[in-house]
Amino acid sequence: MLLFVFYVVNFTEVCAMNRSWILIGFLCISFFSWAQVRVEKLVLKPGEHFELDHQSDIIVTDTLVMMDSSKIILNELKRENFIRTKVAIIGNDCVIVGVGLHGQPGRSGRAGNSLVGPCRDGTDGTNGTAGLSGGPGSNLFFYVDELKINGRLIIDLSGGNGGDGGPGGKGGDGSPGTVHCNGGDGANGGDGGRGGEGGNAGSLVISSVNADVIRNWIGSTIIYKNYSGKAGQGGRGGYAGSAGLGPSRKNGKDGAPGSYGTNGTRGKEGTLTFEMNQ
Repeated sequence: MLLFVFYVVNFTEVCAMNRSWILIGFLCISFFSWAQVRVEKLVLKPGEHFELDHQSDIIVTDTLVMMDSSKIILNELKRENFIRTKVAIIGNDCVIVGVGLHGQPGRSGRAGNSLVGPCRDGTDGTNGTAGLSGGPGSNLFFYVDELKINGRLIIDLSGGNGGDGGPGGKGGDGSPGTVHCNGGDGANGGDGGRGGEGGNAGSLVISSVNADVIRNWIGSTIIYKNYSGKAGQGGRGGYAGSAGLGPSRKNGKDGAPGSYGTNGTRGKEGTLTFEMNQ
């Protein structure tokens, strides 16, 4: 009897474990299916744009047709994107783009206050904030068995530009003096924010049985843009506050202007690699 109970309990545990593994396997299959676009034939009409959504980063198709001036927009939120096709037929001036996002500029500093009342100093302006860094271009892995280009294909994986730093706020002015006190001093301007870093360009990997032939098309039939993102410029320093003027030269002093923010650094260029796919 005890042996029978043990078998029943053990069988129940095994079934529960099997159900768990089946559920995990189903979720994995669902995730990978959800993360890719899979069609037998993908045809883009002239001037049509096909954009991968924020969940997808893979295009799998037996035949890819891009008519003149059509465009594939990669998922810029994914560092790596993949296009896998047996046959690709490309028209003229077609584009595959995975450019990094440009960084937003920094916020301007607040101006200092010019206080009401005689003989009062202004308050300093605040510093501008740093610009945001540019995003990296997408890394594209392009697997193709047969590639036909009737014109020119442009692949742009450039990095995003860094945002400029915000300018510093102006210093507040000193208020006027009287016969009893000097004019107020002008306040200092805020410093400019640092420029954002330029994003790195994405790298391109072309894998094909005809990789040695495709290599000779670079610069003419295939234009690969791997420009690094530009550095954001440092923000301008805030202007100095003016001195308050008083009678008999009983003036205050001018404030000092803020310093310019430092520039960001430029990103790095991407690389181009060919793989002979046997």
